[in-house]
Amino acid sequence: MFMREALARTTVDRFAWFWMIVEPAAHVAVMVLLRTFVGNAKFVTGAEFVPWMITGLLAFFLFREGLMRSLGAIDANKGLFAYRQVKPVDPVLVRCFLEGVLKTFIFLLFIAGGALLGMDIIPHDPLSAIASWLSIWLLGVGAGLVISASDALIPEIGRVVRIAMLPLLIISGAMFPLDFLSYDILQYLLYNPIVHGIESLRLSFFVGYRSMNGISMIYLWLCTLSLIAFGLMLHIRYEKRLKAQ
Repeated sequence: MFMREALARTTVDRFAWFWMIVEPAAHVAVMVLLRTFVGNAKFVTGAEFVPWMITGLLAFFLFREGLMRSLGAIDANKGLFAYRQVKPVDPVLVRCFLEGVLKTFIFLLFIAGGALLGMDIIPHDPLSAIASWLSIWLLGVGAGLVISASDALIPEIGRVVRIAMLPLLIISGAMFPLDFLSYDILQYLLYNPIVHGIESLRLSFFVGYRSMNGISMIYLWLCTLSLIAFGLMLHIRYEKRLKAQ
């Protein structure tokens, strides 16, 4: 199943790999141009702007792709449910794992490319960087488990999730720092676990980076474990209905 998904993901067209790399690069280029136009594009709270942007965007894309690719996983693999050993949760987990592998490879390419260009993009705490990256990926797995089951039962949920991706990108701090916002707004944004994952990843990359107060990996892990547990319960409880969709 993994090989089937991998071939479908990477050979869907001749430009599949091209777009995987160009999408984050285009986002970074647009934001750099905007910040250059406005001014003060070189540093953000103790980190160079381009590496800061790369880490935030790729971390968010890791979460987003795990979630979005899970939406159609059950419907796309209906034929495999004729085999008793294949459960509706299996294609969801396979797709999430595949996206984690692909996004990790792309992230390493960006790190290597940035280092060759002289950017400060090598993590000063590699173990913390790996832990933060894996935590964001697992958060996407948990969200994917919940949304894949919910979307199969209530199709309108998938439409809402797709619409919510752009606002979620903005409020997750991937594209611009959130610490300039007032405390009244920031205290609500901190309920978003993606913010904790992205900021923890940046803290492990940049020695001088000063993140906002309230960042907690414990909160991220609690949200992640809760989503994974709830998602697995949905798949177990509605397994027959998910197969019949």
